[in-house]
Amino acid sequence: MEGGKIITKNRQAYHEYFVLETFEAGISLCGTEVKSIRQGGVNLKDAWVTIKDGEMLLKQMHISPYEFGNIFNRDSKRDRKLLMHKREIMRLFGQVKTEGLTLIPLSLYFKGSRVKVELGLCRGKQLHDKRAVAAKKAADRAIDRALKEQNR
Repeated sequence: MEGGKIITKNRQAYHEYFVLETFEAGISLCGTEVKSIRQGGVNLKDAWVTIKDGEMLLKQMHISPYEFGNIFNRDSKRDRKLLMHKREIMRLFGQVKTEGLTLIPLSLYFKGSRVKVELGLCRGKQLHDKRAVAAKKAADRAIDRALKEQNR
């Protein structure tokens, strides 16, 4: 992701999964959804991606209804189509099916006037993996603190 204004990040995804590879995809939205996104009414926390009939669908992403949208508002949790090249979709489909990986949206951002999604090809973490990562972060913080004290 270069030169884009970040709308939201899925921080929980980095806690729950090992991100092996990242991809950029466009997203098909209606006008009131884009206006709501510009106001910050979006949540990626429980979102995930499925591939069905050669199309990628983003499921469970919550976009709040636009307050001035009246009849033009769509369902806040509807499935949204992701836009990628067919060859990339089929490659990801193969990896998801054979290797047991998951596609998770990591962030949502503007690239020019368009909304883009950063997808991560992820493998789930076990409880001991989460503990090891937390222990490593704590050790790194302690080292940084000790170096900062020493340099004073």
